[in-house]
Amino acid sequence: MPLYKTITPNSQTTVKIWKITESYADLMAKVDLKPVAMERVLGMKSELHQQGFLSVRHLLQEFGYTDADLFYDENGKPNLKDGKQISITHSFNFSAVIVSDLIVGIDIEKQRDKISVIAHKFVDYESDYLNEMDKDYFEKLTVIWCVKESLYKLFATPGLSFKQHCLVIPFDVSDKETVAWIDYETKKYRYNIHFLEFEGYTCAYAIA
Repeated sequence: MPLYKTITPNSQTTVKIWKITESYADLMAKVDLKPVAMERVLGMKSELHQQGFLSVRHLLQEFGYTDADLFYDENGKPNLKDGKQISITHSFNFSAVIVSDLIVGIDIEKQRDKISVIAHKFVDYESDYLNEMDKDYFEKLTVIWCVKESLYKLFATPGLSFKQHCLVIPFDVSDKETVAWIDYETKKYRYNIHFLEFEGYTCAYAIA
């Protein structure tokens, strides 16, 4: 069963993760797409992206939704017609969806050492507790990236900067949770963060 994992961090929130093992054709055969979604998936040049897109629709079905229940606002943030909050992510062979009564964001990333090459683009405050000599340095960088991507999706505000506006409180990889802040304009927003690692991937999700 490609439904890889279900997590319930609280009574109002559920995370479902899908491991993509099916072909594009098999995934397509078992979903009903609205015309705009069909046009979008047929226009994708990469079969990997098509599989990611379709696996998310399978996850929607696991939650009891269809593609018709999903729509996007002017900032590209996904929404559900019943008013529940949703966030979506996929990376290579995994995808995930979080649904909640609370405001949420989620991200999955494949763990790769080359993340250090772009660290200067998203790390600022966190450099105070990161050490390149630590054996879990790349793991921590990946967690930080996932957390900030989750915050970006959750906040859905043009101009939000990973480096300038998003802060991840010190953590150990074994903690599986931390706290993050968005410091934007004149306000500060606090979010509870959960993260996990599996099969060379990191997933983080933020809950308001």
